[in-house]
Amino acid sequence: MRCGRHVLDLSFPRVMGILNVTPDSFSDGGRHVALDDALRHAERMLAEGAAIIDVGGESTRPGAEPLSAQEELDRVAPVVEALVRELDALVSVDTSCSLVMRESSALGAGMINDVRALEREDALMAAIGSGLPVCLMHRQGEPQDMQHSPSYDQPVEVAVADYLAQRVAECEAAGLRRSRLLLDPGFGFGKTVEHNLRLLKYMGALQSLGLPLLVGMSRKSMIGKVLGRPVEERLAGGLALSAMAVERGAKILRVHDVGPTVDAVNMAWAVLQEGCDMPLNEEKHS
Repeated sequence: MRCGRHVLDLSFPRVMGILNVTPDSFSDGGRHVALDDALRHAERMLAEGAAIIDVGGESTRPGAEPLSAQEELDRVAPVVEALVRELDALVSVDTSCSLVMRESSALGAGMINDVRALEREDALMAAIGSGLPVCLMHRQGEPQDMQHSPSYDQPVEVAVADYLAQRVAECEAAGLRRSRLLLDPGFGFGKTVEHNLRLLKYMGALQSLGLPLLVGMSRKSMIGKVLGRPVEERLAGGLALSAMAVERGAKILRVHDVGPTVDAVNMAWAVLQEGCDMPLNEEKHS
C-alpha cells in the first residue's frame, strides 16, 4: 500500500504505535504533549518495531468533549512535521477533521485514520484530495454518548460489516479508490464488553469485505472489565487479544506497547505460516 513517500507491506501483520498528543486520553493523556517528549517516544516505538506512528490530537475516549479544528491542528501539525523530518517515519493521523487531514498530508503524513469513517462535513473530499490511504472505523454514537447503553438489532459483527460495506460503497462512489481503504471494527466505540468479545470472536467474517483490517484494543476497558485490571496492568490481556486478532485476519495492530506486541504478533504469524519464508533468529543462549 502506497502511503505518501512510503510503501507499507501488508503481506504480514504490522504494528502501529499510538502517539497521543492530548492532555486527556484514557491511557497516556499528557505524557507526550511536549514536542521533544513526543519525538523520543516515537523513536522508541520505531526502534521496537512499529511500522507506523499514529498521531492523535483529539481524545475519543468515552465522554470526551469535541475540540475545535484549530486546536487539534495546533497539537498535531508540529508533531507530524517533526516525525517526518527527523525520523522519516510513516505517520498516520488519527483525525476526523478535514483541516487536519489537508495540513497533515501537506506536511508528509502517509495515512488518515478516521474513527468517524469520513462522515464529518468535507472529510471525504479532504481525504480524496490527500491521495493517502484512509482507515474507516465503525462506531455507534459519538464519544460523549457512545457508551450509554449501546445495543444492536442484529449480531454486532453483522452490523459492523454492513456499516463498513456501506461506507466503502459511498467512498468509492465519491471517487476514493478502494485500493486506498482499510477497515477498523471499532472495538470499544459504542459497544458493551459482550459486543467486543463477540466482535473479536467472529471478526474473521469481516475479511469477506476484501480490505485490510486495522484493530485497536490496546489497554481498553474490555480488558479491565474481564480481568479486573487497571489501565497500567492490561498488557498481558492486550497481547492475547492481538494474537487472536492476527489469527482472525488483522493486518495492523494499533497499540501502546509496541515491543511486546511485535513479539506476540510475530509469534502468532509464525504459527499461522508454520515458519515458512520467515527469517528466524537464533537464540544467543541455548
